[in-house]
Amino acid sequence: MHIVVVGCGRVGSELAMQLSDEGHSVVVVDKNRDALRRLTRFNGKTMVGSGFDRDILLQAEASRADALAAVTSGDNTNILCARIARDNYAIKNVVARIYDPRRASIYMKLGIPTVATSLWTTQQVKRWITPPDIEVEWTDGTGTLQLVERIAPDSLAGHPISQLNSSHDVRVVGLVRGGQGRVNVDELFAQEGDVLEIMVTPAGLIELQEKIEAGKK
Repeated sequence: MHIVVVGCGRVGSELAMQLSDEGHSVVVVDKNRDALRRLTRFNGKTMVGSGFDRDILLQAEASRADALAAVTSGDNTNILCARIARDNYAIKNVVARIYDPRRASIYMKLGIPTVATSLWTTQQVKRWITPPDIEVEWTDGTGTLQLVERIAPDSLAGHPISQLNSSHDVRVVGLVRGGQGRVNVDELFAQEGDVLEIMVTPAGLIELQEKIEAGKK
């Protein structure tokens, strides 16, 4: 994946180094040249400038980016970068760091995933910009029932969420859409950006993965 990280503070630098270690193509943008010194192990590209400057984004190859994380110290800067990335460059996986939690739900309704500072971790931003196919959130004491979380695949958008269900092993039990959780999902159609909460058995986990992989083809 080609990923742009705007902001090279503690979170941005740690994120960029982890992504670089994993073999991703990473560009880090920060207004402060000295901030880039935090990248003690990094094989990507660094740029001094603003994450919403068109010339900077051109040099960062935003037009081919798979993801952008806006993690500067300013809410307004992060949201502006995220909206430009999504609306002007059609970058699929975009996330913005937000210091004011009251703003977070507003921006989620605009389709921009956000995490308030009190909840912010490098792993959370990685979850949005490099989403795993399946993430197990909870397992019961017997190991026969699991709750997994999955960002709705593109192939499901516009189709009934119930398409993922099976008679015995897979059941969508809730979703988060626009920053709001819902459990009455049986009659809903999936939308881009939905986060699905799915109850599965061990066999259902395999079945769910196969359905998702089939939808990518």
